[in-house]
Amino acid sequence: MAPSLQAVWPEDGYPRFSDGEMRRRRAQLAQLMERGGVDRLVVYGSAGSGDAVQWVTGWPVTREAAAVWAPGDVVELFVQYRNHVPAAGRAVASDVRVVWGGPATARTVAEELVRRGGEGQRVGVVGPLPASAWQHLAARVRELVDLSPAYVSLRLVKSEEELAWLQAGAELTDRAVRALEVALRPGVSEFELVDAVERAYVPLGGTTHIHFLSVTSMTDPDRCVPAQYPSARRVRVGDVVVCEISAAFWGYAGQLLRTFVVGVEPTPLFWELHRVAEEAFEQAPRILRPGIRAGELLRVLEGIRRAGFTVYDDLVHGYGGGYLPPVLGPEGFDNPQDAELILRPGMALVIQPNVVTPDARAGVQTGELVVLTEDGAHPVHGYPRGLRRVG
Repeated sequence: MAPSLQAVWPEDGYPRFSDGEMRRRRAQLAQLMERGGVDRLVVYGSAGSGDAVQWVTGWPVTREAAAVWAPGDVVELFVQYRNHVPAAGRAVASDVRVVWGGPATARTVAEELVRRGGEGQRVGVVGPLPASAWQHLAARVRELVDLSPAYVSLRLVKSEEELAWLQAGAELTDRAVRALEVALRPGVSEFELVDAVERAYVPLGGTTHIHFLSVTSMTDPDRCVPAQYPSARRVRVGDVVVCEISAAFWGYAGQLLRTFVVGVEPTPLFWELHRVAEEAFEQAPRILRPGIRAGELLRVLEGIRRAGFTVYDDLVHGYGGGYLPPVLGPEGFDNPQDAELILRPGMALVIQPNVVTPDARAGVQTGELVVLTEDGAHPVHGYPRGLRRVG
């Protein structure tokens, strides 16, 4: 196991952030609650809905979980299902009490809020609480307040411990893309490629965040961006294979995007697509400096358009703790306010130029996760860049 993985994965048990790191997070949450004018906080999560519960407690949610907290209290974590409670108890921070969420988590949380005086309190909510649960809680407290946007702002800048976990996720992701490159040959199916990817990190304790693939002919392409689910299609000589892969270390994932050609040199079109993508990737870190507005990144998108191409996927997005601002897509910033976001040291971003033809029939992708420091953007991955020929 790589030294960075050994440093954060214990021999017995689950990884945990330090008590000091968890106190830092609680202090930030207390400030968030004060600004929002709320007395108590409910943090909700379900499988695949983000990692707010994990950030607050240490538990990467399985089915459903909700944490109830106010400054000075012990965090109460309600977990579904009952048989998930023992594992959660071993994984969470030392000042978290884990209990079963009962037959209905929202009802159990409402009872806990009432027990803690919630009927007369304003309660803040973080996370994608379902409408039915929101209505149930709202009926038991004075007022519910959505604090999810404010919480997202806390996740933009990573602590040193978080950056170490991101580095571990990046190393697992590097292993995954190396395994993909080794497995890529004529005759192998997309299913088999995904199998090779997962076998690279699962033995080291890694988990799958995403592994998206696109396999198509360079002379008759019919897709421009990796697909979320593999198919039974088999790789052929003359294919182009595009990947977007993120292996995670206990919820903290790297992200690598690469393009491969199989058995032949790239066609002129794919050579040009990748040249433009590489230029865009090289331009972005030259722009990314602490203190600048995210809107400066629009210059990268404009360069791709001047070359006669566009992008289909996001060009840049924040990362590490969810899908974060600033998100720069094909039409500009998804949220116009993102353009005014001032970049700061400790931010993690994925630069991923998915350069495609205007008809969206052909495309390539390159890029990776970078972290901002005082002197600019630095990659956290070690896998080589460039358009690579295999087979």
